[in-house]
Amino acid sequence: MNTFDQNSGGSPEGAAVALAGVHLKLASAAGEVNILRGLDLDIDLGETVGVVGPSGSGKTSMLMVIAGLERPTEGVVRVAGTDITGLDEDALAAFRRDHIGIVFQNFHLVPTMTALENVALPLEFAGATDAFDRAEAQLAAVGLGHRTTHYPGQLSGGEQQRVALARAFVAEPTILLADEPTGNLDGATGGAVMDLLFDLHRRRGTTLVLITHERYLADRCRRIVSLGDGLITGDERRDDAAAAKSAVAGGGSG
Repeated sequence: MNTFDQNSGGSPEGAAVALAGVHLKLASAAGEVNILRGLDLDIDLGETVGVVGPSGSGKTSMLMVIAGLERPTEGVVRVAGTDITGLDEDALAAFRRDHIGIVFQNFHLVPTMTALENVALPLEFAGATDAFDRAEAQLAAVGLGHRTTHYPGQLSGGEQQRVALARAFVAEPTILLADEPTGNLDGATGGAVMDLLFDLHRRRGTTLVLITHERYLADRCRRIVSLGDGLITGDERRDDAAAAKSAVAGGGSG
């Protein structure tokens, strides 16, 4: 088991995420379901981690626990050095705003807001006076500087996901959580989005946790964690050369 001092406010040296004995049980029509069964996992700052496993293995649930969107039934979750398990909903929202970017398969853009307004939203919540300037710069960084005034319904799937990436990165989060970010995209568009995701990681040094059912995408990460039936069943660390080779084989750059 990965251990850390639960009273000191610290986490393992260099850890962006530290899970210790994490269980998650959820109610269902058939009774209580054990989703996570005692996860112990440390993720270093700046690390890229691909999370793989069959449907129902607990991948998305683990991501939701790390993001503070699900509370563990048991165990401790530390993110960016903070024990988030005891935070109330307002404190969790503020913590996510300041430390975590999330990219979902279904984009989750606000349909009545332009691309620029969607990207500026987290900065506005934080009270940033330069929210729109920073949002415009981030849209330009993902190749959408010419689409700032367009609404999600006027954008392709790939463009919407790039807006979602820009929104996730605009506040310069410590950790980026990506849940099947290419799941609703065709192969070529998905590959372009992945190239962008890893390029942003390289330029910012953001910790990346990527959930994917595509092994070739996970292979682009320096580390691959496998889940099965709510438990970690594998943890493979890879060198830069292996990850780069996988990126080239998959048609990407990084």
